[in-house]
Amino acid sequence: MDPVISASGVRKSFGNRVALKNIDLQVEKGQFVSIFGPNGAGKTTFLKVLSTVITPTKGTVRMNGIDTKKDPAAARQMIGVVSHETYLYDELTARENLRFFGKMYGLGKAPLDERIEELLVQVSLLKRGDDRVGSFSRGMKQRLSIARALVHQPSILLMDEPYTGLDQQAAETFENALRSLDTNMVTKVMVSHNIERALQLCDRAIIMDCGKIVHDSMRVDFACAENFNSIYRSLVCGDTDAEGISSLQ
Repeated sequence: MDPVISASGVRKSFGNRVALKNIDLQVEKGQFVSIFGPNGAGKTTFLKVLSTVITPTKGTVRMNGIDTKKDPAAARQMIGVVSHETYLYDELTARENLRFFGKMYGLGKAPLDERIEELLVQVSLLKRGDDRVGSFSRGMKQRLSIARALVHQPSILLMDEPYTGLDQQAAETFENALRSLDTNMVTKVMVSHNIERALQLCDRAIIMDCGKIVHDSMRVDFACAENFNSIYRSLVCGDTDAEGISSLQ
C-alpha cells in the first residue's frame, strides 16, 4: 500500500538558516504519528511544509500521491489542520463557524448541514451549537477547531501544539474527541511538547532535533514509557521545553 504522506529529501532554508535537513518520512493510512523535540528542532516548520503553508526549498511532499508543489489546492482538500490557534470567529456561533468553513470547501447546504450536526455531536458541543464562540472556554474552542478541521472530511489531520492553554480536564476531552475519529480513515500527525499525553495517543513516535529526524519507532517497540524517556534524553540533551517527560512511567 502506498503511504498517505510521503516526504522525500525535504529541506527548508530561511536565508542562511537551514530549518529542515533532507527529511524522509512515510506515513501509512490510519497511523497516528507524534513528533517530539526541543524548540528550534524544525517540528512546526515540517508541519507547515506538510500542510502546504510553506514550500520546501528542496525535496518533494506527496499527499495520497499528489505532489504538494505541483497541485497544492488538491492537497489541501485532503488536509485538516488543528493548531494552538483555533482559527475560529468569536462573533459567530459554533454552527456558523462550521458553515463558513464548509462553504469555503464548496460543500452544498444539505450535506453541509448534516455534516455540521454530526461534528457537533462528535466533539460534544451539540447543545452549544447556537452559542457564540466568544463565550466558549479554551477547551471548547479547541474541540470546535477539530470539527472545523474535519468539516470537509479530510483523510489527513495535522496538529501543531494542540494542548497549548488546555487544563487537564480540557485536554482529556480533546483527546476523547480525537479518539472518536475513524482510525482507519484519518491519518494523524501531531507536533507536541506534551510528551506524556501525545505518547499515549500515538502508535508511532518521532524525535526531531536540529532539523533532522533522530529517532523513529512504533509505540509498541518501547517496553514502557520510561524507555522513551531514556531515548529522548539521550538524543535531546538539556531540553527544558518538553512537558511531562519527567513524569513518564
